[in-house]
Amino acid sequence: MLHSHTQINFRDNMTRSKVNADKLMGGTGKVPRQPKWRVRKPRRFRPGTVALRQIRQYQKSTELLIRKLPFQRFVREVVWTMFDHQEYRFQSAALLALQEAAEAYLVHMFEEVGDIAIHGGRVTIQVKDMLLWKRMRL
Repeated sequence: MLHSHTQINFRDNMTRSKVNADKLMGGTGKVPRQPKWRVRKPRRFRPGTVALRQIRQYQKSTELLIRKLPFQRFVREVVWTMFDHQEYRFQSAALLALQEAAEAYLVHMFEEVGDIAIHGGRVTIQVKDMLLWKRMRL
């Protein structure tokens, strides 16, 4: 109930600014200021620079590129589907030899497929390069 001596000033109570709106939403009411120092963006290398660095790094290293456990699961799945859904046991040295041979095969394949792509005037390998490589191997 309003008394006769109470005056309501709608202009003072109902005007909103960004600060008041922020306070209504639970904020501090202060507008964040831009920092005076500039945030430095991370360095961007030209396309292909990082790829060439990674190629050099992997050519120097001798570690396996495929993780051991996923490769082991893959081998077990292939053997399970090929040989009447029977479980087989593998020596760890046998799995390691399989993985070494598989990685050597894949690296050799990608080297030759890359050469085929370069011969075609491209640097990106495509499916047609792999199909041509497969036909040449037969």
